[in-house]
Amino acid sequence: MKHIIILGDGMADWPVKSLGDKTLLQYANTPFMDKLARLGRNGLLATVAEGFHPGSEVANMSVLGYNLPKVYEGRGVLEAASMGVDLQPDEMAMRCNLICVEGDILKNHSAGHITTEEADVLIKYLQENLGDDRVRFHTGVQYRHLLVIKGGNKQLDCTPPHDVPLKPFHPLMVKPKEVDEGRREQGSKETADLINDLILKSQELLKNHPLNLKRIAEGKDPANSIWPWSPGNRPQMEKLSDKFPQIKKGAVISAVDLINGIGAYAGLRRITVEGATGLYDTNYENKVAAALEALKTDDFVYLHIEASDEAGHEGNVDLKLLTIENLDRRVVGPVYEAVKDWDEPVAIAVLPDHPTPCELRTHTAEPVPFLIWYPGIEPDSVQTYDEEAAKEGAYGLMKEDEFINELMKD
Repeated sequence: MKHIIILGDGMADWPVKSLGDKTLLQYANTPFMDKLARLGRNGLLATVAEGFHPGSEVANMSVLGYNLPKVYEGRGVLEAASMGVDLQPDEMAMRCNLICVEGDILKNHSAGHITTEEADVLIKYLQENLGDDRVRFHTGVQYRHLLVIKGGNKQLDCTPPHDVPLKPFHPLMVKPKEVDEGRREQGSKETADLINDLILKSQELLKNHPLNLKRIAEGKDPANSIWPWSPGNRPQMEKLSDKFPQIKKGAVISAVDLINGIGAYAGLRRITVEGATGLYDTNYENKVAAALEALKTDDFVYLHIEASDEAGHEGNVDLKLLTIENLDRRVVGPVYEAVKDWDEPVAIAVLPDHPTPCELRTHTAEPVPFLIWYPGIEPDSVQTYDEEAAKEGAYGLMKEDEFINELMKD
């Protein structure tokens, strides 16, 4: 049996008053996800291990069954793997957002969804002016980039910028973590000071850059600051094929470097799809075509769609409803219709990695609903796919590697 996970990033939500106190999954028109919930089996999955921040890296690694306390090294190192940046043992990597600040306020975490082409100009400019033998900037995708610091100490208290829209940024800058060993504490203070200095210097360099002046003239937010966070060193992650011998070949399809980095460490080949943006305008059809083509030769496909998460961060209920309905109509439906009669059966799992409530505009740690369907599975009593219905599913509440073990057992 082949396996595909269709992951709608941030798709789960809280009840919304304007929607009659329904969640977006309850309110949205999702005939295909409802059909698979009715034909398959359902449950809830706790994707955020105790003591961890509900970031996409934590949640997606949990979906794949990784033991977070053992392997977690932050988001930056995963994105480094996706970019082909081979971290050395003495190097620390951090996600480095291009953000928009307005006065003392962190206006948004994405610099108004700057394009990769624009961002590349600014990251190269920062490398020329701030980079040296110790500090390196690497271009990623859109607003998501990489900062590598040789000899950096990862014992840092960093704030993800998408958690604090419209907050004053100065109190949120990097701080050394409280640790027992004086030497490490001193090292983390030096690293924190270095990063904060880079943030302030980037603001001076970027505020009058011609590209930003052009964006302002066009009514767009400037990318006028960096914001490094999620530090770590190279992780020790086993390949999925080591745990599941039936995965002789697997693939990951995503517009997000973070997810591609997880895939790289998991031993999945990266499939790049033309038109994949990570936003509501992503090319769903090309991603589905790539996934179906991969399933002809591969045993496992991780198909990641970012759009709902970004809509949740914007607090845009209507847009998030659109992204959920697009996932259902343009991804889940076509995948199901294509594989349901294949000679070799295909198991389909659908789930988010975490909620991104529009009301809160950031991630939360509540368990997420999931469904599993494959030909011949014995259905449970659940009739629709949403947060409430999944509570009655046959799988109950799963955690750690229980979901991936269940999916891969057939």
